[in-house]
Amino acid sequence: MGVRKDAAVANERGSRARHRMSSQPSEPDEELMRALYREHAGPLLAYVLRLVAGDRQRAEDVVQETLIRAWKNAGQLNRATGSVRPWLVTVARRIVIDGHRSRQARPQEVDPSPLEVIPAEDEIDKALWLMTLSDALDDLTPAHREVLVETYFKGRTVNEAAQTLGIPSGTVRSRVFYALRSMKLALEERGVTA
Repeated sequence: MGVRKDAAVANERGSRARHRMSSQPSEPDEELMRALYREHAGPLLAYVLRLVAGDRQRAEDVVQETLIRAWKNAGQLNRATGSVRPWLVTVARRIVIDGHRSRQARPQEVDPSPLEVIPAEDEIDKALWLMTLSDALDDLTPAHREVLVETYFKGRTVNEAAQTLGIPSGTVRSRVFYALRSMKLALEERGVTA
């Protein structure tokens, strides 16, 4: 019995909205927009919230756009038989789909303001660091320098460095260990601390 009563109330509301639209002149007015909002905004918002995963701001924008389109197409709605709500639901669903497609079609815009806050890397500091590092490398023995170059700067594994240098991998490990100790001392002499 509750379902029949709800259906009767919905039919009565729909007929009131149609009556208001049909009694309006060809130019839609403010009262039509108020009537559409009063009778359909709440249920339409609940429907759209489900479509947009609970994003209330987006749902409100979709409902507003839907009601504006209904207001602009009042003449078409006057000729419609039955409730206006199915038309509103269809328009709202299409607006959500179109919004989703447009976000998929173009990259998301990024606000450039955070980039202004990030300090640019100072090339002078980088150049000074490279000069200090190069100078410290020159203090190492040629054997220590070549294992560091192969493993750290060229990114080779111990076995790859051993094959490239033609020495056993155990020797590469040992030289890397002592080369790093010597490099640490050379950098400390130049004022660089970890």
